[in-house]
Amino acid sequence: MAHQPSGRHFEEFKVGETFRTQRRTINPADVSNFAGVTGDFNPLHTDEEYAKTTPFGTRVAHGLLTLGISGGQQNLLGLFAGTSLALLGLDKLRFTAPVKFGDTIHTELTVKEKRESSKPDRGVLVLDTLVKNQRGETVCQFEQVVLLKRRSA
Repeated sequence: MAHQPSGRHFEEFKVGETFRTQRRTINPADVSNFAGVTGDFNPLHTDEEYAKTTPFGTRVAHGLLTLGISGGQQNLLGLFAGTSLALLGLDKLRFTAPVKFGDTIHTELTVKEKRESSKPDRGVLVLDTLVKNQRGETVCQFEQVVLLKRRSA
């Protein structure tokens, strides 16, 4: 039995449409686990005494951890389940505010552009993506380009 996709196909997205993920609170274990998996033990993230001497005054989450959590939040929306073919790129990536332990983040996606692919069974979706904290401040922003399946003719 073939897997039936539950996500949206290219045609089902509308330019200007916005989606919001569930929230997730960042904790010290997230940062410790990320440091262990990646080998990024920068003291800004792993040494509280050092971090007290920085402009942040405390340890902060890795920017790439924030980006990774955003990816997971997007996956949990189910929009791309079985219909995404590839993440083609992340453009204009900026980390605009620190994510501190105890901050709660969510991701907002807005369909910026749709374009047909050179192959008739797929299309390209461009999404403006914002990761925001519990105060509504943008902590990370980027544009992502996703290759999606089209509905069968």
